[in-house]
Amino acid sequence: MTTLVLILTLICLFLPIYVYVGYPLLLWLLSMLIKGKIVNRANNTPRTALLVSCYNEADVIREKLDNCLSLDYPKSSLEIIFISDGSDDGTDKIIKEYENRGIRLIRQEGRLGKTSGLNLGVAATTAEIVVFTDANAMFEQQAIRMLVRNFNDPEVGYVVGAALYTDGNSNSAAKSEDVYWKYEIFMKQLETQLHSVVGGDGAIYAIRSALYEPLQKEDINDFVNPLQIIAKGYRGIFDSDAKCFEETAGDFDKEGHRKQRIVNRSFRGLMRVKEVLNPFKFGFYSLEIISHKLLRWLVPVFISGIALGSVFLAQQGFTQFQLLVLLESIFLWLAIIGYSRSKESRIAPAFYYPYYFLLVNYHSLLGVIQALKGNIQVTWSSSREQGNARISSSKIKTILSGLLLVLFSAYVFIDSLIRLLK
Repeated sequence: MTTLVLILTLICLFLPIYVYVGYPLLLWLLSMLIKGKIVNRANNTPRTALLVSCYNEADVIREKLDNCLSLDYPKSSLEIIFISDGSDDGTDKIIKEYENRGIRLIRQEGRLGKTSGLNLGVAATTAEIVVFTDANAMFEQQAIRMLVRNFNDPEVGYVVGAALYTDGNSNSAAKSEDVYWKYEIFMKQLETQLHSVVGGDGAIYAIRSALYEPLQKEDINDFVNPLQIIAKGYRGIFDSDAKCFEETAGDFDKEGHRKQRIVNRSFRGLMRVKEVLNPFKFGFYSLEIISHKLLRWLVPVFISGIALGSVFLAQQGFTQFQLLVLLESIFLWLAIIGYSRSKESRIAPAFYYPYYFLLVNYHSLLGVIQALKGNIQVTWSSSREQGNARISSSKIKTILSGLLLVLFSAYVFIDSLIRLLK
């Protein structure tokens, strides 16, 4: 029994380390050893459609409209389509003010979700290239040119731009997300050199329109669509020169729910296009998708295994695991302090990074569980609009769970410390 628990605990300990440290290190080492794939770029300007998804974005929609009209791309080759998912806050009225300037509005009735709206948008254009974005993502003037130039390479099926945060230093929640996103961008660049970037980015990514398959309403378009394109034999690349700017959720609770929605739909999407997990057919890309997505979504399971296994082994007298339990308890206490101070404008990274780590993994686990149960979140709201009732409910659950963890960790900490000092 003890041997089995030891083996399982070591496996659970290895996998998160591999996901967060080992995989990026592997990408970096391979990029040093293997000559990266060259993208044959050219400054072409094929007919392109810019699809902007929106739902109740009256606060930012005028800025987005002006941003779209200011882009440096031939007007005769750029079609701008705004897709409103049943907005009822005046968003559509503002968009209609711009119709005489070349802006087109497609209104989807009934709140059917972003993906259903994009199906309508793609079907409504004959453009060769389709660029997807959100209402709150402001493009740099050259962004579309930077995206489109990559399609001169016939192997490229989709291109992902760099979504950069403008409020990365505004508070502890924004700082946490900003650091995490810079880490993600680093991996996207390395993945592109070796094969393909994993997934798209709803804020800024483009595809060949001929490769678009109408998606199911439960699909998350910027993940499932790239998977389908990879399955057709094309590459997906990240271009850091194609930039857009947006704000973080700005709040730990909102960020947690956003992660949960993304994982919920992405896990379901991967199961729908699971052939990309076959390394005999897709080679290194399969390792990328398993390491970057699947294993990361399962990290909370591994963390639970580490916690339970290390407590058991500490009780059996394993000094290394007694020390590990002490470190786990300290990490948990730092996260609890981070949670208790999460609304403060200034909080030490030693507190908010542990809290952010546990928060996103907790919501990741919820997203996977919901996907396995068949509960997929189809509709979405911007982080600016999420209801206070939902956040309050989340806080109550978090507080209750936190109290139990505090009592348990205090007991385990004291017990392990006594055993370690004997």
